[in-house]
Amino acid sequence: MEIGGLNLSVTIKKVGKRKYAYLAYRQGRKVIHHYLGPLSSPQVKEKIRKLEAEKKVPQAICTFFWEVDPSRIDLHRNARYVIERVLDMGSLEALHWLQTIYPTRMLIETFEVSRKLSERSRNFWRIWFGDHDAS
Repeated sequence: MEIGGLNLSVTIKKVGKRKYAYLAYRQGRKVIHHYLGPLSSPQVKEKIRKLEAEKKVPQAICTFFWEVDPSRIDLHRNARYVIERVLDMGSLEALHWLQTIYPTRMLIETFEVSRKLSERSRNFWRIWFGDHDAS
């Protein structure tokens, strides 16, 4: 899963008879492990559940992906497709979700090079993201 430009995954480490959860992500060449807590903790289980849910397209946004099974969309591998579709047809709710999954820089790069967005849409997103030279 990628959030804010970080590729995130949950790792479980066993120490003795106890299991502990860590959030693992890359920062440059380094892999960072952020301690979440013991796996037996309800709060940690809830965090893991939320992280897993973020890997999937939310039900409210599935309507934008009518020609494919939304449960089969890989948000990392199909990032450009997801961004183009939401920027082209999405609601404000869909845009908010998109911005929690991908960094703004990635959204801007995608709409600048996309062949699937009209010039009118591209201009709208230039203005939305603060390029006031858009015409």
